[in-house]
Amino acid sequence: MGHLTATDLTDDPNWDERVWRQPGANIYAARRWGEYKRRVGWEVRRIAVLGSDGHALAYAQYQRRRCGLGHVVLAQGCPVLTRAGAPRAEAVFRAFLDHLGLRRFDLLGVNYQQFQRPEAVLALLGHGFAPIVTARMHTLELDLTQGPDRLRDRMEGRWRDVLRAAEANPDLDTVLLTEPAARLAAFDTFSRFYADLKRRKGFRNTLDTAAYRDLAAADPHLLFLEVRERGEPILVRIVHRAAERWTDFYVASNERAKATGAGRLAVWRLIEWAREEGCRILDLGGIDPFGNPGVYEFKRGLCRDVVTANPLWLFSRTRLLRRAVTGFLAAR
Repeated sequence: MGHLTATDLTDDPNWDERVWRQPGANIYAARRWGEYKRRVGWEVRRIAVLGSDGHALAYAQYQRRRCGLGHVVLAQGCPVLTRAGAPRAEAVFRAFLDHLGLRRFDLLGVNYQQFQRPEAVLALLGHGFAPIVTARMHTLELDLTQGPDRLRDRMEGRWRDVLRAAEANPDLDTVLLTEPAARLAAFDTFSRFYADLKRRKGFRNTLDTAAYRDLAAADPHLLFLEVRERGEPILVRIVHRAAERWTDFYVASNERAKATGAGRLAVWRLIEWAREEGCRILDLGGIDPFGNPGVYEFKRGLCRDVVTANPLWLFSRTRLLRRAVTGFLAAR
């Protein structure tokens, strides 16, 4: 089958063009996400795995940082297999592991973020990766191949009633933002709402809005949707767009959004736009019924088609370390 090699493309200006031509392309494998992770403390590298004929079989953007006696390496949304690479996935992952040169106390995590392909799963299993699935690794997926009437029929009655009232409210406008300055302003509004939300609900996450601001606003694969009441923003929704799957990425709002049903109106407009662009699946962005019941109830009112999210696949050359970390993360 020929020898595979990994070549460094970290500084290649055509990286995004290469990645977005592939069927499994997603923003986690794209340059702007890598730059964001670099800003928050990770070393980020980008490689292509090539066949003996020089054709690309996969693209991988990975992050590395020191942790104790070793390193943690994380590959999000990748390796992205090309059409030529999919039948050779096991060899591709071997070349990827050889390139990383993991040492005794290093850990590698692969998380496809719902862009996992069957060929990649077989390769991960074949190389001894351990899948980690927790209760919070579930999401709701809306099948957009259904017509709008069918989608409305499947809503809970209360959800449908609030949506109908929001649609009839002349004070509400839903705006899809495309101009750079407007997207930056919307991200600033989102950041303000998001900070207030975290204070009110007392939750934490790893999103650094200051580090991600300009990158998100300039990313053509992120959709910015803003709901305004009498011209004032009350909700900002940021959506990740891929070829056949859109993901509800981040959302934040103020109290007026809840009072007016703006959240439901925003989701419905998102559904309409996604269907117009030929999207087949809308991922509602994960659920946590125990830890975040309010958001869970909101999403469940629209759709109850629950799926297990892609696992975090963990690898270490030290079997005991892999087992210990796998058990610890699975119990969280």
